[in-house]
Amino acid sequence: MTEEARAGDARDAVADLRRIAFLLERAHESTYRVRAFRTAASALRGRDDGELARLAASGGLTDIRGVGEVTARCIAESVAGEEPVYLRRLEDAVARADADGVPLAEAAVRLRTALRGDCHSHTDASDGGSPLAEMAETAIALGHDYLAVTDHSPRLTVANGLSAERLRRQVEQIAGLNERIGASGSTFRLLTGIEVDILDDGALDQDDELLGALDVVVASVHSKLRMPRDEMTERMLSAVAHPHVDVLGHCTGRMTTGRRKRPESEFDADAVFAACAEHGVAVEINSRPERLDPPKRLLRLAVEAGCEFTIDTDAHAPGQLDWLDHGCARAVACGVPPERIRNTWGVEELLSS
Repeated sequence: MTEEARAGDARDAVADLRRIAFLLERAHESTYRVRAFRTAASALRGRDDGELARLAASGGLTDIRGVGEVTARCIAESVAGEEPVYLRRLEDAVARADADGVPLAEAAVRLRTALRGDCHSHTDASDGGSPLAEMAETAIALGHDYLAVTDHSPRLTVANGLSAERLRRQVEQIAGLNERIGASGSTFRLLTGIEVDILDDGALDQDDELLGALDVVVASVHSKLRMPRDEMTERMLSAVAHPHVDVLGHCTGRMTTGRRKRPESEFDADAVFAACAEHGVAVEINSRPERLDPPKRLLRLAVEAGCEFTIDTDAHAPGQLDWLDHGCARAVACGVPPERIRNTWGVEELLSS
């Protein structure tokens, strides 16, 4: 196709960028992200489609002051006559919310009510602040049907990760506590689990047979978070393909606030989310305020890839078990279908997934 033909078929790149900025504002995205699209739209004013098509073909769009890699990709798609993927995902989320006929805030409250439990929590056996029984009591008080106890694995020594022997003892403690809870007339159930480290080569940091005996295995990267993109991708793909992994935890590892603030890990999100969908591994929507992981753009990508999800608190203390609201708001804003969120399911359905 000639540049003239491409230019003739082009969409209005400025309008597409402005629409993205509007929808990001509507979804309460960060100001800096909104500003990036508005700035890029302003930078294109006065430039004709032919010039933009030539710059897109040569990879020169980022030479325009105010245009970055993400906005350049959107512009290139617009001038080729395609709706930018970024815009399509935002529009899809709006369409789902509008189809429900429920405002986003109200929809988030409804989703929170639909959650039956939490698949990621920590006790004082690793780096949490409270014992098993106290976490269970709080989960019951919050109306949960179940809580997965997912303390850290042994390599994470800074978090007092559990050896295989300590984890087996915890499994026995959970069985005993469940007996006492059942004897009281409650149907609440503690689930055995672990947040297992994904090692540098993609292997998992715990005895394989023991992993197979647990109710919930959350696999997360906690080390070498700045690993090169291709290596990180292979590392994550290996873990997701492991037959005992149920959930991919806080996939980018980012921290957005506080002294531990750090950027996202880099990986091929398309490949990783496709693998999650293929292997039946849920993508965690982590509700911790300093994580809020994955970022909304990746969460929308995971929805489009057909993934299932869990909305988890990653609680390290009883009060943090009430953080599910944060994840629910993000799930609704990104158009995550409630039926694909595993902790809206009953415990037996959850464990059979």
